[in-house]
Amino acid sequence: MLKPRHSKMVAISKETKRTAKENIQTLKRIWTFLSDQKVGLVFVIVLVMASSGLSLLGPYLVGKAIDRYIVTKQAHGFAALVSALLLIYLALSLSLFLQNYWMIGIAQKTVYSLRTQLFQHFHQLPISFFTRRQSGELMSRLTNDIDNMSQTFNSTVIQVVSSALTLIGAIVVMLSLSPLLTAVTLLIVPMMFGGMRWITNQTQKRFREQQQNLGELNGLIEEVLSGQKVVKLFSQERAMIDRFLQKNEQLKQSGFWAQTYSGFIPKLMNVLNNLSFSLIAGVGGIFAFKGMVSIGVIVIFTEYARQFTRPLNDLANQWNTLLSALAGAERVFDILDERKEEDDEQEAIHLPTIRGEVEFQDVSFSYDQKQDAVRHVSFSVARGETVALVGPTGVGKTTIIQLLTRFYDPDQGQILIDGYDVRQIKRASLRRQMAFVLQDVFLFQGTIRENIRYGRLDATDEEVVEAAKWANAHSFIMKLPNGYDTVLQQDGGGISQGQKQLLAIARAMIARPAILILDEATSNIDTVTELAIQEALARLMNNRTCFVIAHRLNTVQHADRILVLREGTVVEQGTHDSLLKENGFYYELYHRQFTQEVM
Repeated sequence: MLKPRHSKMVAISKETKRTAKENIQTLKRIWTFLSDQKVGLVFVIVLVMASSGLSLLGPYLVGKAIDRYIVTKQAHGFAALVSALLLIYLALSLSLFLQNYWMIGIAQKTVYSLRTQLFQHFHQLPISFFTRRQSGELMSRLTNDIDNMSQTFNSTVIQVVSSALTLIGAIVVMLSLSPLLTAVTLLIVPMMFGGMRWITNQTQKRFREQQQNLGELNGLIEEVLSGQKVVKLFSQERAMIDRFLQKNEQLKQSGFWAQTYSGFIPKLMNVLNNLSFSLIAGVGGIFAFKGMVSIGVIVIFTEYARQFTRPLNDLANQWNTLLSALAGAERVFDILDERKEEDDEQEAIHLPTIRGEVEFQDVSFSYDQKQDAVRHVSFSVARGETVALVGPTGVGKTTIIQLLTRFYDPDQGQILIDGYDVRQIKRASLRRQMAFVLQDVFLFQGTIRENIRYGRLDATDEEVVEAAKWANAHSFIMKLPNGYDTVLQQDGGGISQGQKQLLAIARAMIARPAILILDEATSNIDTVTELAIQEALARLMNNRTCFVIAHRLNTVQHADRILVLREGTVVEQGTHDSLLKENGFYYELYHRQFTQEVM
């Protein structure tokens, strides 16, 4: 048996106050997106006002018809009134159709704008943001949460305005007909708002939990599906299913209570609606016997009582929908509020074609402002020189490359490229001068031609083929069913790891970089393919400044210079032979690795 979780009343009160303030701020931010469609919104509101007036006019004329024609048994003019009622309800139907049609268009344009802004914002966030977030959870915000907002836009704006106008109009007409019966009708209002307040306090928290749990479940699903090969290799299917069941149970619990509490509102409204109808019928009948009101007025009041409670019911239902949308909107705005990658300095320049000279001057950097990832690193690289970065895991090899590419900026010191401080260069301009061939190659879903051209989008088909030939990839591409137009699945499914590496080299070649960065590009490759890759890399590295992150030391023996890192500091540098002669840390690493390989 599921049991709701209760908190202390004081805690609930504080949460309610805090949440109300947040809701107002979130609604204001949503309005900034809706306000771009001001003309359409004005048109919709005019239609809503018309439909609200028509919906009030119909019951009023019915009541007057009863008093004027039915009670008095007069037929003259009755047909004209019936015709008028028919026209009113036809006009009401048309206005309802048009306002819904128009509002759907406004909602879709608004959501399109919001989704576009969020996707663009993803590309402006620093790499550090993505290292601490699950991609599936981020996808949930871009899809599920925004779709939730879209569904709310489609109905809530119209419903809120329509309900408010109908309420005001119904009260005004009822007061003009009978203040006493109006007072009877309004007796249910305190009970209605008291019940709604308690219910909405509960649903707000549940909908937030539901959206959060949905995002976490999506994150887990994306992670497991992406790593399905690893799951099977280590026979962890049962463990992954257990994790899924745990997340799924959390989503079920939060969804159950969110929907359960929100479902209380229609039931409450129906009870109060029936109570109101009974009061009007009973008290109105007594007034009619005493001649205080006519039969037609009682009929008008019974219809207006429905007109009165129905908007409140609709508002209550829309409030639940709005709470769900607000929970999604908060998650979307949470991403939009994430600090962007620091803007380029105002005086930052577009880097001209460079020679590829690199210099680190006393560079220190920390990811967490507590422990330095690299400290006091200094070295220089000449044009066309190949420099290898070696050392145990976690000594700062990758950090040096991330500083060079400005994924992060140093806390201390300078990094110069051809004499330019990288902080004075526009990031996009800097990165266009570089190319990467990594150990884990990522290929996009699309044709082989498109994946190679990703290195330089304005490359011609002839340049794509030429780059593939230089990368030793042309022969295997032509053996595929559709050659360069063969469509690869996400992450290059359907071709081998070695073939992915050759495509990555072709992609780097077509970029024509001045600086090349290699991260153990030949690891875990068979001997024949490795020879093809090494030959392709030799062509790619020719006359280019190259940084090689090396884990296997036998792959960097021919580097012009080797930088040996230990605990974030360059402790040795030189050629392979000179470092071995020093009998230092490199000598120790090399012989330890060589001994392990022999064993």
